[in-house]
Amino acid sequence: MKLEYIVAIVVLLFAAQFFYGAMANPDSEFGGADGAAGDFISEEISPGYEPTVPWFQKYLFEPPGGETESLLFALQAAFGAIIIGYTIGYYRGKGESN
Repeated sequence: MKLEYIVAIVVLLFAAQFFYGAMANPDSEFGGADGAAGDFISEEISPGYEPTVPWFQKYLFEPPGGETESLLFALQAAFGAIIIGYTIGYYRGKGESN
């Protein structure tokens, strides 16, 4: 079986899994694990728990708004996709030249 067919099957399986999950839970929110863990700790495990602020928090970059945070995340994802695409193309071209 050719590699292209295997990759296509894997991509289709991942897409089917995503759409099945989205259709099975239509009213669900796509929240992060950090928020869910924090809510679980503060509500279930220790209701009076208040986290402390780390000493290095004042030196970290905080984006000015949600749009900027989304932009930085999209740029990070695009940069990673470029690197992965270049690597796959490089090795595919290297294999075809032999």
